[in-house]
Amino acid sequence: MTSRLDLFIDRMVSQRACLDFAIAETAVMQGPVFELGLGNGRTYHHMRNRIRSRNIYVFERAVASHPDSTPPEEFTILGDVNATLPETLSRMGAVASLIHADLGGHNREKNDIFARKVSPLIEPLLAPGGMMVSSDRMYFADLAEVPLPEGAVPERCFVYQKPHG
Repeated sequence: MTSRLDLFIDRMVSQRACLDFAIAETAVMQGPVFELGLGNGRTYHHMRNRIRSRNIYVFERAVASHPDSTPPEEFTILGDVNATLPETLSRMGAVASLIHADLGGHNREKNDIFARKVSPLIEPLLAPGGMMVSSDRMYFADLAEVPLPEGAVPERCFVYQKPHG
């Protein structure tokens, strides 16, 4: 049996490998990056250190991150994603070059229910060629699941891409 510590390490190693892969694959794109959920801010901090030419918007209910990992107020979208994602789509359109979501709960069944509910809200935000990295399997109509990069552990992170057009 795999320990909870091993599962956590696999998730973190996979998350970094998948984020770095998606950042590199979308580097030529101009659209913003969306971080769904800030938490402590580790992945936001990682992305901010690797993405220089794109704005990173964070969607969160309430900011409670480490001070070094707190986004500027103008790039923080507060509220429930069931409302803020559709509002962002109507305001910005399909512009995101990269979207990252770490649903992060410990209950896989609840995570799956949430993923099924939020997938149709995320998909239209991606620009053609844009990528989605998620800690949980998502349910998209038109995004293709991309093979995991080297270093990622199967079922610990997922990468999807919107067709180029």
